[in-house]
Amino acid sequence: VQLQASGGGLVQPGGSLTLSCTAPNFILHYHATAWYRRAPGKEREGVSCINSGDKSTYYADSVKGRFTISRDNEKNTAYLQMNSLKPEDTAVYYCAADRDGSICPRGLNYNMDYWGKGTLVTVSS
Repeated sequence: VQLQASGGGLVQPGGSLTLSCTAPNFILHYHATAWYRRAPGKEREGVSCINSGDKSTYYADSVKGRFTISRDNEKNTAYLQMNSLKPEDTAVYYCAADRDGSICPRGLNYNMDYWGKGTLVTVSS
């Protein structure tokens, strides 16, 4: 089982990016889905998490009000809309999913069942 994250790139401070996470081999909305990031020299950080049934969402304090997690069930894709990006948002971003569909917000500090390769986001002028 593998997730595929995409959408990273270079963006100026204050800019926006949208990351996408697809699951070619399973139904994403049966699972809780989360985004994590790892900045250079830092530990992995849970960024945002969305539960399966009620789509309740949760965010790290560092991104509240700037990032939005969502899921399109028909496209079997989860998204992370990132606005007002800061240099400290620079990191490799990973999406993950868990069979426990209601694991959020605990999922922000949890090693979920399924992971994808990361996508690099660089915020720099």
